[in-house]
Amino acid sequence: MLRCLLPIAVVSSAAHAQAEQSPPSPASSDSAELSKQLNNPVSSLISVPFQENIDFSVGPEEGTRSVLNIQPVVPFAISKDWNVIVRTIMPVTYQHDVVPDSNQFGLGDVTQSFFFSPNPGPNGIVWAIGPVFVYPTATDHLLGGEKLGAGTTALMLKQTGGSTIGILANHVWSVAGDDDRADISTTFLQPFFSYTNKAHTTFGINAESTYDWKGKHWTVPVNLTVTQLMHMGKQPISVGGGVRYYASAPKDGPNWGMRLIFTMLFPKK
Repeated sequence: MLRCLLPIAVVSSAAHAQAEQSPPSPASSDSAELSKQLNNPVSSLISVPFQENIDFSVGPEEGTRSVLNIQPVVPFAISKDWNVIVRTIMPVTYQHDVVPDSNQFGLGDVTQSFFFSPNPGPNGIVWAIGPVFVYPTATDHLLGGEKLGAGTTALMLKQTGGSTIGILANHVWSVAGDDDRADISTTFLQPFFSYTNKAHTTFGINAESTYDWKGKHWTVPVNLTVTQLMHMGKQPISVGGGVRYYASAPKDGPNWGMRLIFTMLFPKK
């Protein structure tokens, strides 16, 4: 489900020239800045994304898994030059026939990252580093690892014009938890690229690659998305969706899926 409908307008040459000479309106400038911040995972923008991921052909019975990731991002200034950005991912999962002849619904394991990041320089390069934790909050043992995890996360990106390119990475080890469950040692790599046009429509591609060092396998969904910045009353929001193809997956892993995105934005006054 990757579709974008773009408005088409025909204007005279004189009107086009006048539009080029006119400065952007404050609303247009604000939307452009919001779009830029939205493409930066560690920007100084409070946001609450709701990301629905639906995967098909999961497990030996080719079941379906639906994961709603609630991902609030909250920045704090800790000095005039440094910020800490707290990013939390709370997965609410429903799966049907992923485990044969059974359904599961509930909260999965929560992941929380603390990015320490300096204010961006004039070259447009943004970087951040900090700790990441995985909390054993799953309400069903089939929806989580029952292990407390900890590790390091880092990010680097560059924004030029409407383009954003970068990579997010982390590694998590299990440090405590149920001795009867498998230990955790996973590396996550997410290269990403997006382009935002003058209508504040963003086209993005990323690969959310995970390598399980215990199971010795990759899981690599490649996501293609389109999102649109708009206002619901005075509330800025971003809505969109896309498709995902699994370039690599463990045995009985999914082949493809879809993604729906709804994000509420809370810019500084």
